[in-house]
Amino acid sequence: MPKQKPTSGVFPVIMAGGSGTRFWPLSRTAKPKQFLPLATARPLIVETLARLKGLAPPKHAYVVCGAVHAPMVKKALPSLPKQNVIVEPQARNTAPAIALATAHVAHVDPQGVVIVIPSDQHVADVAAFQASLDEAIAVARGGHIVTLGIHPTRPETGYGYIQVGEPMSGNTRRVSRFAEKPDRPTAEQYLVSGEYLWNAGLFVFRADVMLEAFKKHMPELSKALEVVRGALGTKKEAATIAREFPKMPATSIDYGVAEKAENIAVVPSNCGWSDVGSFNALSEVRPLDANGNVSLGGPNFLIDSAGCVVVGQGKPIAVVGMKDVVVVDAGDAMLVMPKDKSQDVRKVVEALKAKKLTQYL
Repeated sequence: MPKQKPTSGVFPVIMAGGSGTRFWPLSRTAKPKQFLPLATARPLIVETLARLKGLAPPKHAYVVCGAVHAPMVKKALPSLPKQNVIVEPQARNTAPAIALATAHVAHVDPQGVVIVIPSDQHVADVAAFQASLDEAIAVARGGHIVTLGIHPTRPETGYGYIQVGEPMSGNTRRVSRFAEKPDRPTAEQYLVSGEYLWNAGLFVFRADVMLEAFKKHMPELSKALEVVRGALGTKKEAATIAREFPKMPATSIDYGVAEKAENIAVVPSNCGWSDVGSFNALSEVRPLDANGNVSLGGPNFLIDSAGCVVVGQGKPIAVVGMKDVVVVDAGDAMLVMPKDKSQDVRKVVEALKAKKLTQYL
């Protein structure tokens, strides 16, 4: 009989506050990237919760999002208790969002192990992913803040990196340092050295350990958070969060805590991870035809074309004699570009804002 995984005391926290501007025109303010079926037939946020099955009971899962997206979260994740949708009064980067979620977990279980996971990523090998999380959970129970590091497969300049330090238990290593997004030559050096992992933005820690880390490294945030903790479960909870949350510095968890903490560890993982960061990335996570094309939503006709990404909404799209282009039809707007310009989609969003064409945002 297979060994049962312990489920008590583990609390997944799905971060769903992003806007996903690199997927315009599919991604809009009212329906950002995490609610789109980009990597599979199901929205990314649905797949995120599904791959955590068996690690924690559904009632232990939380989602942090903005008020405008809370109804969409509840609709997309019907198994999630409604009270477990934590609404940020405003977007203030990852440290305040994680602090608010950690306070909720600590209110239920002060030593509960929190898994912070972005809502808009893809994992091809769920079994390997869960094995890495199992190890991270065990290390976190011992008082460490643990992150998952992805073995790099290319000299990627769009990700932050983690330099591994000395070995701990199992596959776990101490973190030597966090590195910002590198230029191409530096990324190539990282890849060759074998000492660097991609930073996937995923953290595992005991609630009480993270609260202590906030107190030590982000005292201003900790002060506001303690006021929030005192109001949780009372009639003053919503008003207190609305008042105190804006006082928390708008800082990332990497800069605010991870880069400063001494009890930081990393579990290297080979799990087929992708941040699904652009239309170009769909070629990594979606099935390809014989010519390396991705075709979604058809009927699409790719004739004498290779390496293209075509996303339709029901009307026929014909792409003839093209190589490495992206064509996206969102019904009320279209996008056409070379694949290697996928990171520039945000410039379209900026241009729409400048022209005050808010109906397309």
